[in-house]
Amino acid sequence: MNMKIPITQSKEWQKFQDNLGETSFFEKTDDYQYLAILKNTPVGKYLYLPYGPVAKDKPAFKKSLKSLENLAKDHGTIFIRIEPQNPDFVKSLPKSAKKSKDLNPKETWVLDITPDKPTILTNFSQGTRTRYNTYAKKGLSVRSTKDPTEIKHLVSLQNKLFKEKNLNTFSENYLKTELEQPFATLYLVEYHHPENAEKDENTPKDGQILAASLFFDYKDTRYYMQSAADTEYKKLPATVALLTTAIFDAKEQGTKYFDFWGIAPEDAPDSHPWKGFTKFKQSFGGSAVSYAGTYDLVLNPAKYQLYEIFRKFHRFLRKH
Repeated sequence: MNMKIPITQSKEWQKFQDNLGETSFFEKTDDYQYLAILKNTPVGKYLYLPYGPVAKDKPAFKKSLKSLENLAKDHGTIFIRIEPQNPDFVKSLPKSAKKSKDLNPKETWVLDITPDKPTILTNFSQGTRTRYNTYAKKGLSVRSTKDPTEIKHLVSLQNKLFKEKNLNTFSENYLKTELEQPFATLYLVEYHHPENAEKDENTPKDGQILAASLFFDYKDTRYYMQSAADTEYKKLPATVALLTTAIFDAKEQGTKYFDFWGIAPEDAPDSHPWKGFTKFKQSFGGSAVSYAGTYDLVLNPAKYQLYEIFRKFHRFLRKH
């Protein structure tokens, strides 16, 4: 099947959903493939396809929608939430389709890591390249692990960071279940005080974890997923150390692409919450990739309207 399949539309992702206790449905033909997850709300059920369905062309995409519609009717769902990666497929959506708030990022940043290491480094910005060349001298080291008990480091950093920014994070059980999957690896940046270097009140403790991130490997791509860094030590290039190590490790194992997973739109204002880390991701070189965004295929208009009211109310409560 000559289609780019994202990890979120794979059998491997379905196993992850099974481990979380979710109900999901997988279908694969010569023309299309999808993983649909059954979601429950106080108003009713819906099917969600993260970055799916995947299809080789528009006729195949329409076939996948027909299959999904039959599946949805079998399970009495209010609507089907889809995120086709091909923007051209939007033209083939039925009239019942409504643009929804994007769940997975509509734009992402992808780095081709097939060139040799010196070429990849040449495409880094000067600042990022300098941080890469000096992080070890500043006492930073990076290690990777698949030990689920070490997810505590990511959880701790995320809780601290997200509290500062008033954001919601995934539960420890969710992150631990992710790390338990064969495709996941946790990277940790550890600080050890360099010899002869001065210490002050802004120096981390010896052995302190300053950054952590989960990376997912699927087919020819490594995905940069859950991540957090200690903002108290911004002067230390912990995130650069983490990312460059993960990039070059992926290259050594034969991976072709590194997906930074989500950037702000090109025309986003400076106030956009993703503006800062978008510039950071772009400093490694690479190019933007645009997807279609999130759409709801409405099957029960009356209940969908109730769902929309519930969703807006739920968002209001989260902000207050």
